[in-house]
Amino acid sequence: MLKTMPNRLLSQIAPLALLASLLGGCASQPAMHAGWLVPEPLAASTRTELAIARLSEILYRAELSEEQSAQLYYDRGVMYDSVGLRSLARLDFIRALRLKPDMADAYNFVGIHNTVNGDFNSAFEAFDSALELAPEHEFAYLNRGIALYYAGKTELALTDFKRFLALKPNDAYRVIWLYLAQSDVSTEQARTELKQNLAKLDKAEWSTNIVRFLAGEMAEQTLLDSVLQDLSNSQLLAERLCEVYFYLAKWHESQNRQEQALTYYKQVLATNVFEFVEHRYARLEIARLRGDTMPASEYDEP
Repeated sequence: MLKTMPNRLLSQIAPLALLASLLGGCASQPAMHAGWLVPEPLAASTRTELAIARLSEILYRAELSEEQSAQLYYDRGVMYDSVGLRSLARLDFIRALRLKPDMADAYNFVGIHNTVNGDFNSAFEAFDSALELAPEHEFAYLNRGIALYYAGKTELALTDFKRFLALKPNDAYRVIWLYLAQSDVSTEQARTELKQNLAKLDKAEWSTNIVRFLAGEMAEQTLLDSVLQDLSNSQLLAERLCEVYFYLAKWHESQNRQEQALTYYKQVLATNVFEFVEHRYARLEIARLRGDTMPASEYDEP
């Protein structure tokens, strides 16, 4: 759905000019075979690894102002995050905030990591800080909504998801997250609004198929077959599988098919598309299904 930073949701970050040559390049073509629906884990990009090394060298050797250092720590944190090194990423985001306490994007990432860890109180504080600094930071609304959703504060989550969708009504993933939260309140109302929002989406966009499936207009196998629609490279295949398996897992869970949901969540993790919201929260979904204890939230009633 949303690359947690990607061509979709979370934060949109412009790469540093000094790293442009390292991050460019073209993707390889996918090998199509009978097992194409089995995710092939994406490997960490050599360009990203070199970029991390280059940033580290600059941070340790160059004479930088506090603001410059903060930006470089943040950029390196984003790269660590993109390859799944989230503890290292979190350390860099915290370093960036110590040097530049008004960095809204860093607070947004800290909030995401706190949500993934089930530390909802800290997540709310981080997202609130991001929005205080940058009231129009749209992805902070998404991510705070997700934190509230997983904390069981659905009514509050709906407010953030609705605001997020209003900023881009033709984004299928925004429609989906609003639907997921609404379904916890009223299945009938959620289905009605889903169909209304579906009418605003571009039918040519592959992501619209997920909404059509949730609205009952497409069969599960048809949705899976659609993954090959206009497929151009192996990375796109992994990204689509990351997304489709996550939302199929959510749907199967809603149908009380926990085992199938668990299987799909594991397939999400197998893609290694670390930047996507779907990959980020698949492990949290697995923990919920298994009944693992989640930390208490200050939003909980006494």
